[in-house]
Amino acid sequence: MNLRLNTNLKSEASSLQFSYVAVVLIILLAVVTSADAIGQGTSGQVFKAGAATSVITPNIGTTMNGNMKAIVIKQVHDETYARALVLDDGKTKLAIVVTDLCMVSKEVCDEAKQGAQRITGIPAENMMISATHTHSSGTACGVFGSEPDEEYLKFLTVRIRDAVIRANNNLAPARIGWGVGSESTQVHNRRWKLKPGVTSMNPFGQSETVKMNPGRNHDITEPAGPIDPGLPIISVQTPEGRPVALFANYSLHYVGGTGSGELSADYYGYFAERMKTLLDAENKEPAFVAMMSNGTSGDINNVVVRGPRGPEYGEYGKMQQVANVVAAEAYKVYQNIQYQNWISLSSVQRELNLGVRLPEKSDIDRAKGILAKLNGSERNTQEEAYAHETMMLSKYPKTVPVILQAFRLGDLAITAAPCEVFVEIGLKMKEKSPFMPTFMVSLANGYNGYLPTPEHHKLGGYETWRARSSYLEVNASTKITQNIFEMLAKLKSEQAK
Repeated sequence: MNLRLNTNLKSEASSLQFSYVAVVLIILLAVVTSADAIGQGTSGQVFKAGAATSVITPNIGTTMNGNMKAIVIKQVHDETYARALVLDDGKTKLAIVVTDLCMVSKEVCDEAKQGAQRITGIPAENMMISATHTHSSGTACGVFGSEPDEEYLKFLTVRIRDAVIRANNNLAPARIGWGVGSESTQVHNRRWKLKPGVTSMNPFGQSETVKMNPGRNHDITEPAGPIDPGLPIISVQTPEGRPVALFANYSLHYVGGTGSGELSADYYGYFAERMKTLLDAENKEPAFVAMMSNGTSGDINNVVVRGPRGPEYGEYGKMQQVANVVAAEAYKVYQNIQYQNWISLSSVQRELNLGVRLPEKSDIDRAKGILAKLNGSERNTQEEAYAHETMMLSKYPKTVPVILQAFRLGDLAITAAPCEVFVEIGLKMKEKSPFMPTFMVSLANGYNGYLPTPEHHKLGGYETWRARSSYLEVNASTKITQNIFEMLAKLKSEQAK
């Protein structure tokens, strides 16, 4: 009898203990499920994101970048923006800003970052500010005939700063994912090798064996380089799945910008608007922000030299057509993205001093002679334009600082350089990086001109011609690539700890 009673008591105690453990497990499961729902990591971190835009449209009557001589803005076709995305893993914040500009100076970027840092606390080295390279934007860098208006630079600096601050103010729990598409129909290598025995004369009176945009009837053999059809996109959503931001990267130069005097964000702006429609994210709060950054398009454009050209769309029709095609591919990628509720973030930045290809005394004397013949009239030829650039470069220091960055978002990496980077460099970065995927943002954190490889310097061509648009030492791309790989290795090592 007593034995049976003791046995029953033990059984009841065991049952109660089991029930208690079951309840605890259910509670823990509920907590974990709740954490996942609001974007928490395994140790309770909350991943957050915020996006915002600031209008950076300049005044009518100021100049736009992107032409051999100054073009005065006569009309605004569409507004231009600074589009910002801030990411926060609970420990590290990263800010990514894409501006609808042809290029943006280091001075503007530095001042905007410092202003944003004072208010948000985000370290300046954790901010990446790039230009899309639209050739119909306000002048933010002096090159060829376009010199910036000082009042516009002040306005631009504040508006870029404000975009970061507003995006930071919009931080909220979020989830993040990415994918990579491919769209090869819109990208063509614009540098072509000339037939044996055929040469082209550059503005300095020297013959070359390659030509940019040679035209359909020129004596050419093949493109001087490859293309990159890659279309990486990063998507940020609320925990419930509503779009917050989309950051894309494509290695294609501008499409419009014929010098008509109409301001436009080019296909980059059309892409941003098209993604709003495709994701049903129009007129929602907080506002969805899409942005297209410029990849490694230093030798890539949209000009068809051989083969069928297709229908003619006109300048703005072409911008929209390119944007629609690229947006359609981005949407396909978007539909298959696997989202993560939390990822870790990190970044590394280096300032590299690189040599300047300064003009020699004979170059300066030749330039002075060409400009003296103008007698105050406009510079209308390439020879005259480059004579002016020679005089401007003669005032440059022997070396200049170049800012390089690498951001890590989980297992994804974004690298950045302040140049119009050649596609070969971007392809090498994607192939050799310890992170998959990896892509590169050009024209970021300043402007130091084109970045051809040493091999392309030997061939010559527009992108190598010495000017404020191309002045870094011949081996600059080798040094930049080496440093960025070292930075990626550092990020990988830190991630493994």
